[in-house]
Amino acid sequence: MKLNDYKILFKQKLKDLFDTDETDALFAMVIDEVLNYSRADIVLKKEDEIPLAYQSRLEEIVSQLQQEIPIQYIFEKAYFYGYEFKVSPATLIPRRETEELVEWVLSEMNLQPKKNWRVLDIGTGSGCIPITIKKEFPLAEVFAIDVSVDALTIAQENAKNLDAKVTFIKQNILTTEDLESYDMIISNPPYVRNLEKAEIKNNVLHYEPHLALFVEDNDPLIFYRKITQLAHKSLTENGMLFFEINQYLGNEMKEMVSEYFNTVELRKDLQGNERMMKIGI
Repeated sequence: MKLNDYKILFKQKLKDLFDTDETDALFAMVIDEVLNYSRADIVLKKEDEIPLAYQSRLEEIVSQLQQEIPIQYIFEKAYFYGYEFKVSPATLIPRRETEELVEWVLSEMNLQPKKNWRVLDIGTGSGCIPITIKKEFPLAEVFAIDVSVDALTIAQENAKNLDAKVTFIKQNILTTEDLESYDMIISNPPYVRNLEKAEIKNNVLHYEPHLALFVEDNDPLIFYRKITQLAHKSLTENGMLFFEINQYLGNEMKEMVSEYFNTVELRKDLQGNERMMKIGI
């Protein structure tokens, strides 16, 4: 099979699932990962025969994409803030909105670069938030909590691979009574209501962990409320709490958080959705 023949097959098989730009991007990712070809190589080598040893793997990937398995799970990796993270169906796939949250956190930390920051990430998943903070701010003492043993295993592997000293803790935040003292607490907890499932693409709905995604419609702020209560007691003087939030619940979040904190700032992501919140004492 020639490379161009595979490209035609790839587009034909996936045309009903992805638009042209998405298909082209996926094709480039697949060819880079399997054949180590650049975008220029794709053009220059389009009439080259694909080595037989790789053909079955390439066909398998098309089949997996037809099942709407995320490309990140197929290759067991995703990129976040320039770092490569291992991911699995036990962890959410890191997203650009969360990168924006981390950028905000780091900008605040850099206002006091010599401070020995003590940072906690709640619901860490792949560990992308605390590991990135540790990589970008090596002086920080960084901790991370998750209820999932499988997620923590992935997070610990990522920390080892990226040479980032992060302390991981198995803990159910909803049954936690107290936290230690921290200067910064960050969380991207479950926040998608069941009523919003219709808006979720199948590659997320069918494959990413529901434990990390969904909350009941009758109490969508359950994690935020608990974390806010804990942070109110554990944050140091001038400490900060950062959340990634449900874009539809910004007003409800502000009202809830204002019961415990005086300073609340809501920020929009690059798509114009209210997705981030900074809370201070």
